[in-house]
Amino acid sequence: MSLQNASTKGSKVGFVSLGCPKALVDSERILTQLRVEGYDLVQTYEEADVVVVNTCGFIDAAVAESLDAIGEAMAENGKVIVTGCLGKRSEIIREAYPDVLAISGPQDYASVMEAVHAALPPMHDPFTDLLPAPRRLGEGEIEGVGIKLTPKHYAYLKISEGCNHRCSFCIIPSMRGDLVSRPVDEVLREAEKLARGGVKELLVVSQDTSAYGVDLKYAPRPWRDGLYETRMKALCEGLSQLGVWTRLHYVYPYPHVDDVIPLMAEGKLLPYLDIPFQHASPRILRLMKRPGAVDKTLERIQRWRAICPQLTIRSTFIVGFPGETEAEFEELLDFLDAAQLDRVGAFAYSPVDGAAANALPDPVPEDVKQERLARFMERQAAISEARLAAKVGTVQQVLVDAIDGELAIARSMADAPEIDGLVQVQDGREAGLKPGEFARVRIMGSDAHDLYGEVEYDA
Repeated sequence: MSLQNASTKGSKVGFVSLGCPKALVDSERILTQLRVEGYDLVQTYEEADVVVVNTCGFIDAAVAESLDAIGEAMAENGKVIVTGCLGKRSEIIREAYPDVLAISGPQDYASVMEAVHAALPPMHDPFTDLLPAPRRLGEGEIEGVGIKLTPKHYAYLKISEGCNHRCSFCIIPSMRGDLVSRPVDEVLREAEKLARGGVKELLVVSQDTSAYGVDLKYAPRPWRDGLYETRMKALCEGLSQLGVWTRLHYVYPYPHVDDVIPLMAEGKLLPYLDIPFQHASPRILRLMKRPGAVDKTLERIQRWRAICPQLTIRSTFIVGFPGETEAEFEELLDFLDAAQLDRVGAFAYSPVDGAAANALPDPVPEDVKQERLARFMERQAAISEARLAAKVGTVQQVLVDAIDGELAIARSMADAPEIDGLVQVQDGREAGLKPGEFARVRIMGSDAHDLYGEVEYDA
């Protein structure tokens, strides 16, 4: 496994980062602190004096991946510190690997550093420790922000921890706790430093972006020459001043989501919403403890698109939830037809240890879940293919991620990194495009996932 790497005078730490973008931000903060304290970040198990594994534990597949990563680190190195979501279920880790050095939960940076100090005690020099040491920025580091594990041109901006919802299929609150929002001025200052450091796209992440600031009673804070409330709309208004793409993820469908659509129509915010609707049957949504007014959801989608026609909507769904009937699954397919969502992910329900949904009656047989998942994805693929085909002939602004042979691999405003499609620019190398640059591309073709085009030159 490749390690994300940061010596206290020769002490070397290897780092394995697993899980979602929120966990990636946790990894960036730990790595930044390691580098601040002088530890070297290294690329292989052989070089490392100790290895930190930041785990995921949301679903069974993530637990298995995390345990495999811990096992590999133990076999290849033997000195392993475990942190992250799976750390909240330490008994699982101790049962499999009783000799790990320490275990801590998510965003518990102090415990991770204590464990690193115990394994690799800092070497103090009484003649130099009191002097401020000049420090050059390392690879992937941005002045005033720290280490970023993403490419230089985009970064995740985490605005809160935890979640106040108690969705029956989810155990995130038991791992990350209730909602704790960062003050809006703190978030805006970080975003400003990222933009100054060359970041072209900010991806706003949290467990529930729509609820941002409710725990702080939307307290106003000063930034630049204004006063901004700690709430989603005000945050977006502040971010719009930075001149970079801003993309909203993990947006819970509260009514006040309507407030940010005009900002998208005005070009102040990327016209992109990541809203996990999860299902379309009112009864299943109630069992999930999710909002169940499906007709109102469709009305809002129509209203959003009337205000901002270029809006891209991404969502995720669960099929085969306990008790889901064939008729209720058909309701979900009908919702896809009506909503015409641009980007959709789905997975078959699987029990998560500790989730309330495990106690629900009438579990759906595994073969039925997989059959429904295949039908769901087939239906959505046709919708996606048609919506992308409608873009053929248009000119799209794209952000270049990489050069691959003669191609530039880029993304449009409708494409978040890692989870959405791509724009393959056929003459990207010939046009001299470089990662992190914007370009205008005329779309020449499409499929169910990606767009294909050529650089559009000014007349």
